[in-house]
Amino acid sequence: MLRFLQWLTRRERLLRWLNPIFGRFNPFLPSHRADPHATWRALREAAPVYRSRVFRSVILTRYDDVLAVLRDPNFTTDRSAVPLMETATRAVRDDPQLTAMIGRSLLTIDGPDHGRLRRLVSKAFTPRRVEALRPRLERCVDDLLDACAERGEMELVRDLAHPLPVIAIAELLGVPTADRPRFAAWSADLIQLLDPLQARGGIEPVRRATHEIFAYFADLLEQRRREPRDDLLTAMIAAEEDGNHLEQLDLLALSALLLVAGHETTANLIGNAVLALLRHPDERKRLQDDPELITAGVDEFLRFDGPIQLTDRAVRSDCEIDGQRIRKNELVVLVLAGANRDPARFADPDRLDLGRADNPHLAFGHGNHFCLGSQLAKLEAELAIGSLVRRFPDFSGDPSPPEWRRSMIIRGPVAVPLRLA
Repeated sequence: MLRFLQWLTRRERLLRWLNPIFGRFNPFLPSHRADPHATWRALREAAPVYRSRVFRSVILTRYDDVLAVLRDPNFTTDRSAVPLMETATRAVRDDPQLTAMIGRSLLTIDGPDHGRLRRLVSKAFTPRRVEALRPRLERCVDDLLDACAERGEMELVRDLAHPLPVIAIAELLGVPTADRPRFAAWSADLIQLLDPLQARGGIEPVRRATHEIFAYFADLLEQRRREPRDDLLTAMIAAEEDGNHLEQLDLLALSALLLVAGHETTANLIGNAVLALLRHPDERKRLQDDPELITAGVDEFLRFDGPIQLTDRAVRSDCEIDGQRIRKNELVVLVLAGANRDPARFADPDRLDLGRADNPHLAFGHGNHFCLGSQLAKLEAELAIGSLVRRFPDFSGDPSPPEWRRSMIIRGPVAVPLRLA
């Protein structure tokens, strides 16, 4: 069934013909991939609490609604009772590793179990540990840009946006340099868990990647138990709270999650940000004239065109949103990108303003599930974008890439060719 649905989402002519069935939200059309913000704007203005029959969910696009759900314990990341998730779980119940990858992730557990797991990981994933990576990542960015400078051109995604996060998370975890090329392939397969309908090959690529990455990290964790080092893997093994340590399956699922989440989101953040600079030469000039703007600028890139378009929550008990009845175990889709351009919260929201002072964007979520790797992602983006603008102030390229990622969740260009002048 999954293979058929994946096949169907690539039949764009058929999907255009079926568009009336989708109603106001059809994320499979090229027009939506090219400009999802037009979709979110139309939904926010005409139906901010929109019930999608096709996706069996309620879609929220207003800032206040999205923030309220992120704060409300009646809405949970534990989707195990949602009918679609129950079906998916049954399909993989014979595979304990894949079950752990789906069900024991920080993205899917909630309540006391999530709090315990997050506190243990936070003891290892500290701001100090992330900031200590800055000199190494600065050298990595310079090395990657040096290689491009010799050619006078670069493909941003391939040459900078994708390799940098792999290097960063590998440095953080303590992965040997020789093993890092394997991470990109695993990440490309595992990211399909976020949006399986627009992937390829059914569940098998995810199953294979899960088994391979779990086997890899199991060996690496055993090495760290024998020979501790100053890295995140060793710190996660040692983390303790009230006599509790992270269990082996939790360690494996967390290691895989850090790899995938840290790689894909940051790579697409960098790609989207550079495209935004190509479209807004005045803001690019502003950043060139005032490099210190990069810190606030990264937050504005996250608000303006973040790498994660939406997330979701399951409803614990019946409730109402703006007068609409939401039933227990329904899925509520939170359009972070729509909330981040809500004119009720942000002045002139469709304008890129790298000095925006009041910018409580929701690109990293909010509350208990606020992105654990936000500091690392922002550090990588600051270094990559800041260095590119500083070293190649006259870089040029097409601000409208020919192809965007096929995903309703992840937003990013497939490729961004640049001339470095």
